[in-house]
Amino acid sequence: MKMTSSQRNLYLLALALLVIAVALVCAWTVWGGREAASDAIVSPSPAAQVTPVPSAEVETGAQTEAEQDAPEEKKAAQTMSTVVYYQDNYGYLVPVMCRVAYEDGIAKATLKMMVQSPENDMNAARLGLRTVLPENTTFDLDISNGLARIDLSREVLSLQDAAAESNMVTAIVQTLTEFDSVDRVEFLVGGQKRKKLTHGTDISGTFERGEINLESSVSTIGRDALEPVMLYFPCESGNVVVPVTRMVYSNPDVNTAVLELAKGPNTQSPLERTLPAGCGLIDVKVENGVAKVNFTREFARMVENSDGGRLALKALVLTCTQFEGVDSVEVYVEGELYDAGRDALNVPSFANVAENIVYDYIQTQAGLIFDYE
Repeated sequence: MKMTSSQRNLYLLALALLVIAVALVCAWTVWGGREAASDAIVSPSPAAQVTPVPSAEVETGAQTEAEQDAPEEKKAAQTMSTVVYYQDNYGYLVPVMCRVAYEDGIAKATLKMMVQSPENDMNAARLGLRTVLPENTTFDLDISNGLARIDLSREVLSLQDAAAESNMVTAIVQTLTEFDSVDRVEFLVGGQKRKKLTHGTDISGTFERGEINLESSVSTIGRDALEPVMLYFPCESGNVVVPVTRMVYSNPDVNTAVLELAKGPNTQSPLERTLPAGCGLIDVKVENGVAKVNFTREFARMVENSDGGRLALKALVLTCTQFEGVDSVEVYVEGELYDAGRDALNVPSFANVAENIVYDYIQTQAGLIFDYE
């Protein structure tokens, strides 16, 4: 890409400002505490296995003796990792692991990050995403015996359509069931039990964790024979990977998942392809916990992506390692081991990590600025 001296200087100035902004955010985080990042392992499947909080005591407000004895100023300086559900510009829900200041009841603190406000909207925008709860929404949260009962304020009745209502409900359920202490979620609005929200979204009964971003089916014929597989595709903004549930007639295993990944997202979807157009799957073999995925030569075009294919490789690894017995991934092109570069095929700790998204964005922009003829 050719640039004039003036264009290059403008790019450098923009990048410098972005770096300064990120540095300020990082400095604030360090000032707020240096607690180690959560070591939760990603579970792309619908089952909730990521556990930002170790036990129900934190959720219900109860504390251990050590926590009770800890100085208040020390508690205030701590931060914790938690999973926040945002949405992209097309309504896809996107889980992101974020840092949040320590407080009693981390689940409630997590939900607060999903409410529209200047601060929350700015944090989401840095990731290329948006918040899912209406502005000024408040809530009470009670967790007991695996049931999270959330009482939302009446602001949630002002959402613009049924799609926004459904996204809000699903995001809340997915967020709360990330915690070990929650198996089911019950909704109230303004202290009252309701059957439906304004645009008809059902909130009666209790909700369990389910499929996320379920693709619409072309036909309902034989739907009972379908099985869900989770696929990961890069977001159109190029910053995050989006989990998508696709219903298939085949066995929901790693072979089926990679084959579906090669097909790309739904034709109506704005999501990006994980694999290059025309790339075919030759075979997948799992040996000693390693999924050995063999593609046709078109796979090599992945390096032409603006980020060198890093996000696409991450989506491939997440898609493969969701299955029991698959701990890592090796890529082959026409039977030859593909050199993806150092750490490119490492299993990520989580699908999307806020700090990593910002860092990768800076690296990509820097590459675009300096990689010119």
